[in-house]
Amino acid sequence: MKRDSAEQKTEHTKREQGAIKGKYEKITSGIQKHMARTASAVDRISVRKMTVCAVVLFAVSVLPLLLLGRYNVMCIDDYNYGRQVHDTWMATGSLWQSILTALRQTGEFFVNWQGTYVSCFLMAVCPMNFWYKAAFLVPIVMIGMFAGGTFVLGRQILTKWLGSDAKRASLVMFLLLFMFYQVMEAPFEGIYWYNGATHYILMESLFFIMLTLVSGILWTEKKGAAAWRCAAAVLLGVIVGGGNLVTALQAEILLTLLLLFAFIKKRQKAFLVLLPFLSFTAGFLCNILAPGNAMRASIDTDVGYSPVMAVLLSFYYAVVFTISWTDTFVIIIWLALLPVFWRIGKKSEMRFAHPVWVTAGAFCLLSAMFTPTLYAVGMAGLSRVDNIIQMVYYLCLFFVTVYWFGWLGHRNGSGAFRESDAHSAGAYLGMFLERAGNRMTAACVLLVLLIWTLTADKNTYTGISALRSLTNGDAAVYYEEAMERHALYVDDTVTKVMIEPFSARPALFDFEDLSTDAGNWLNLAVADYYGKDWVKLSEGDSGTGE
Repeated sequence: MKRDSAEQKTEHTKREQGAIKGKYEKITSGIQKHMARTASAVDRISVRKMTVCAVVLFAVSVLPLLLLGRYNVMCIDDYNYGRQVHDTWMATGSLWQSILTALRQTGEFFVNWQGTYVSCFLMAVCPMNFWYKAAFLVPIVMIGMFAGGTFVLGRQILTKWLGSDAKRASLVMFLLLFMFYQVMEAPFEGIYWYNGATHYILMESLFFIMLTLVSGILWTEKKGAAAWRCAAAVLLGVIVGGGNLVTALQAEILLTLLLLFAFIKKRQKAFLVLLPFLSFTAGFLCNILAPGNAMRASIDTDVGYSPVMAVLLSFYYAVVFTISWTDTFVIIIWLALLPVFWRIGKKSEMRFAHPVWVTAGAFCLLSAMFTPTLYAVGMAGLSRVDNIIQMVYYLCLFFVTVYWFGWLGHRNGSGAFRESDAHSAGAYLGMFLERAGNRMTAACVLLVLLIWTLTADKNTYTGISALRSLTNGDAAVYYEEAMERHALYVDDTVTKVMIEPFSARPALFDFEDLSTDAGNWLNLAVADYYGKDWVKLSEGDSGTGE
């Protein structure tokens, strides 16, 4: 009886184990089938749908940045450069008289301070001179211009110079823009601060548009289209030549290369490329030879490096900064786009004969952008300058990757690897990217979204930081207190203004606040702008904010 009972128990245990094993196998099989169906569905997603998703992702990521602009106010050099125009506007209420004042001030600056004639004019006509609450327009203009200029230039390079189709090029550019605006080196100085963003972000945007036009001259077959592109590029050449010297040096290099290309490969278009080159070069020479530059240098305490040392150090800093800008977020976006890069390079009909030279050229161009500040003030790392260099680095990174993949995909003179090539590392990489395809892109984008939304420090990425400041009330409190300050500034009965430090401030608004010292340069700028005897922060706090 005991033996029968033991056998029955053993048999029962076996049946239970069999049932559990069957359920496990059923569940595992179900999961495998579901994953297979999901992978198959992901593989069938069209490039068009992926591009639409990238557009939505970019729009969602910058929306908080634009909404935060509702709480933006003028600050720092906005007061110094805008004072004369503000005085004219308050005295006359005439826009024309205000513009004439801005032109006179630009002439004075050209002779006594700096040669950047276009930037100086634009900074003088700061919108807040005419309507203090107009600061919400600044992020709209800066994001709109820079994102737009970057998109059209990048899309043209991918389609015309690297042979991509338009949809894949758009997908690449929208993911790049999403990535850039989340890891932007100095978001306040590149999005919200009118003076700083105008001098660098806006001028770089105009250069990107100009470069797109000049490049378009080389590729269009229509004479009328080439002519209007030339005319627009000539006008922009004069404007860009009067901007910051980092953009200007970059422009001189790239326009020279395009002109050489035109003379060698498309001689019938050379004259139309020469005209924008000459208009820009004339503006650039006018900029750097301005009397104000020498006068400023004679009183400026900053000492720059010699030309040779500035160039040599530029290569060093290019390495240092590109390493710091290649963080986990950037690497994952780059990985997400590798299958796209591979398909662009492999299917392209372009020749990819010189990957080493192209890579070296991109690095030299990037390095050259560090040279002006090293030569002028002996330093690199000016955050408002770094914004534009950072974007150029990401563009170079993506385009050089496409070029190398194009070289790998065309090594045997065809668009596909032969069996005899299967032992090479490039072949293995190509076959892996062919198989991974959309699945790799989708997985990496999903991982980026998790990192973006779940990172412990909510101020790590700009979109999340802006959203945090909007939802926790910091932005509203800051704006209310800023307007209380402004009410004191415009009160004619108050000539000595004591202000309280901000009790809250959005993390992205990381600018220098006024000091407890009425003789501080920023305090003096605000006092002069509003016609006060003095303005200073109360002694209770340093006023440095977050």
